[in-house]
Amino acid sequence: MIANANSLTHLFQEVARQRPDHVAITDGDTTLSYRELDAASDRLAARLQATGVRPGDRVGLLLGRSAQIPVGILAVLKAGAAYVPLDPGYPADRLRYIVGDAEIRTVVGRPEDADLVGFAPGALLDPTADADGGEPAVVSAGPADVAYVIYTSGSTGRPKGCLVSHGNVLSLLRAALPLFEVGPLDRWALFHSFSFDVSVWEFWASMSTGATAVVVPQEAAQSPAEFLNLLRTSEVTVLGQVPSVFRSLALAYEDAGRPALALRYLVFAGESVDLDVIAGFRKAFTGGPIIPVNMYGPTETTVYATHRILTDADFEGSVRSPIGHGLANTTIELCDENLAPVPEGEAGEMLIGGEAVAVGYLNRPELTGERFVTRDTAAGPRRYYRTGDLARRLPDGSLEFLGRNDAQIKLRGFRIELGEIEAALRTHPAVRDVAVTVTTTSGGAQFLVACVVPTEPVPAKLADELRPHAMTTLPRYMVPDRYKQVDQLPLTGSGKLDRNAVRQLAAARAPRR
Repeated sequence: MIANANSLTHLFQEVARQRPDHVAITDGDTTLSYRELDAASDRLAARLQATGVRPGDRVGLLLGRSAQIPVGILAVLKAGAAYVPLDPGYPADRLRYIVGDAEIRTVVGRPEDADLVGFAPGALLDPTADADGGEPAVVSAGPADVAYVIYTSGSTGRPKGCLVSHGNVLSLLRAALPLFEVGPLDRWALFHSFSFDVSVWEFWASMSTGATAVVVPQEAAQSPAEFLNLLRTSEVTVLGQVPSVFRSLALAYEDAGRPALALRYLVFAGESVDLDVIAGFRKAFTGGPIIPVNMYGPTETTVYATHRILTDADFEGSVRSPIGHGLANTTIELCDENLAPVPEGEAGEMLIGGEAVAVGYLNRPELTGERFVTRDTAAGPRRYYRTGDLARRLPDGSLEFLGRNDAQIKLRGFRIELGEIEAALRTHPAVRDVAVTVTTTSGGAQFLVACVVPTEPVPAKLADELRPHAMTTLPRYMVPDRYKQVDQLPLTGSGKLDRNAVRQLAAARAPRR
């Protein structure tokens, strides 16, 4: 079905036609079959068209985690428009900026949330309203039409909207799904916020294979114990995780006595993979065979660009973050700052070309031209996305991820990767989790600070425990100067470690007692 589809709408409708009574979505006690999901999105699409939504428009989806997100996504696409995720948990200023930048005139969401986006009360289209808009007018979207606009952090302090087409997503599915043995009997966790592009893979990989997508409510997403229980009771077989979030889930799994789970695939992305944590979880897992997969890719290349099944050789090897080979729809080149190829085995910036490369940034022609570049190749001019990420080609042709080319810190003349310090500290039994940052005093002095989530019982003096431990594996200039006990590490809305918030946490004074 994917091979012949020319749009995501077409793909879904074909699956719904072939598997009408199979459960498409579960959300707590709510279930929607493919027929019911098709019908519900038809009704909402007709209502969108009745309000004036036309092909090429951008529609905001101001929705919390629920079955209404899949309904809303499909409805917007059926109307020929592109959806723009608006997470109700984001600050109102950010949401209003996105609405203005994307020129959104129609928002699907709860009426009581209208003020978040600067709309008048009652101006939002309530997806739960008992209204029948009739049959939507048939809109034939093509591969080049924009399917969604996801806003990511911008270096200027304002988010930037990335335009991704139907063809981009179809290309991802055609390239990545054959690497997984999945089908209609699988149950995929819809874990990530739909403002984070991993949600695109979670939703469309499940829908295109006729499987069931399990909505993870906000409460469960923020509580490892509750989430673990949901995985067990919902018999989830495919789970995507950001490594920093998975660490908490792995700890909850141990705390719960290693309950039997139906998991078949663990798919990691978004950060450098934590091989020790995955190896420990895999060894402790009491279910059937589980396959850990590490994938890499920025939003601008449609979710994923590489794939690697992690094996014992990876867990026991010296490569910290193996991301594997490029997907069939990508070409990956490693280049220096002048975009010239680096010698084999040397580190370089990843440039990604192929069908995965997104349309560009909304309303940002200069930034689009800077990040989406055209290079001459033997096959003619080819468009690439400059990722800003560093990698090294290994002898087998696969890639090792080395971090951002702008994320290294320079402290006292040394270049330091914070992830290396964090990995060393996590090997101490008193450390449940940790994030390291740099603080600067009013006098200009700089210090490495480790924000530590300790295990129980908490050591009387963390520094006395952790500093000698760090010095056994790290050079002195990489050993943190200060150690701060925290209850939990701050995460972004997409579930990644919030480095800015960590810096604020490290700089905050302890309250007076």
